[in-house]
Amino acid sequence: QVQLVESGGGLVQAGGSLKLSCAVSGRLVSVYTMAWFRQTPGKERDFVAGMAGRSGYRFYADSVKGRFTISRDNTKNTIYLQMDNLKPEDTAIYLCAASEYSSTSLYFTRLYDGWGQGTQVTVSS
Repeated sequence: QVQLVESGGGLVQAGGSLKLSCAVSGRLVSVYTMAWFRQTPGKERDFVAGMAGRSGYRFYADSVKGRFTISRDNTKNTIYLQMDNLKPEDTAIYLCAASEYSSTSLYFTRLYDGWGQGTQVTVSS
């Protein structure tokens, strides 16, 4: 059974940076596609960034391209989300997700079967 534990959320001013971490157990980040989603109250989870398993190809939502970077450390079986130039509209609970697939361009929640508990990111204006 895959387990994911996020950390690194917090409060930051607009224009600032945060780095989120997601420690994964039960599934190798070097083989399977991992991703970050975010959710605000009353809304569905939105895709943010993903990294394909074997190829390591990165894919992003248009709203975060050029500002966010997804990465991984295979030795720690951990994925990261570096968030720069944060905006108030980035405020959300950020969740990491694990897929049973290793392909790229997995944008939909139904393609992920493992989820973390989430970490709150709040960006003040």
